[in-house]
Amino acid sequence: MSRARKLDERLPGWTPPPRPAKKAMQGRYARLEPLDPDRHAAQIHRANVASDAIWDFLPYGPFGSEADYHRWTREVAPAEDPLFYAIQSRAEGAWCGIAGFLRIAPEAGSIEIGHINLSPRLQRSRAATEALFLMMAWAFDNGYRRFEWKCDALNLPSRRAAQRLGLSYEGIFRQAAVVKGRNRDTAWFAAIDKEWPALREAFGIWLDPSNFDASGKQRERLSDLTRLVRPGRDPALG
Repeated sequence: MSRARKLDERLPGWTPPPRPAKKAMQGRYARLEPLDPDRHAAQIHRANVASDAIWDFLPYGPFGSEADYHRWTREVAPAEDPLFYAIQSRAEGAWCGIAGFLRIAPEAGSIEIGHINLSPRLQRSRAATEALFLMMAWAFDNGYRRFEWKCDALNLPSRRAAQRLGLSYEGIFRQAAVVKGRNRDTAWFAAIDKEWPALREAFGIWLDPSNFDASGKQRERLSDLTRLVRPGRDPALG
């Protein structure tokens, strides 16, 4: 007698989504453009020089001169995976950060955000949050099922940022890589398409100008708005 087998859910009508195109994305506070060394590198480098610590957990940098940074951007800008974007704070009119799509797997409906390098002036700003939201929105709106974030397990600010954005903690991959001659354990986070409608609503509430008082202080925290959506909480964050 044969036994009934339980298999994963079927996906009727599933069609792999498109790969990201090299097109701009714009919101109220932030604008993203495909990285163009001649257009973006000089401003981003000037914004970055305030702190070498922003390179601690990246496999490259710091860059000793604008010429070195420009050379690096020329090397990475043509790639399709990772696909780098420059981030502009629209309030300042300045290019002051980078993020990218990588490990792009349309056949699985999976895409990762990474290479996030926000200059000190961009960190903890509405523009920074909106830039990452725009990348998440692009992925889910175009049919991706899974949006990933991975970081060095020692990088608590990055782990905190992933959770704040509504991505769920999925565990630690031990001895996952060697970066700058050091071991790297990698923390994994992800959001899936079923969670996206609630996350989009949370971002909409947080990014609305009415959520900030006259001094720019937030009335509701994004982490409070996304907390009920996340099924997995990072135990390292308490």
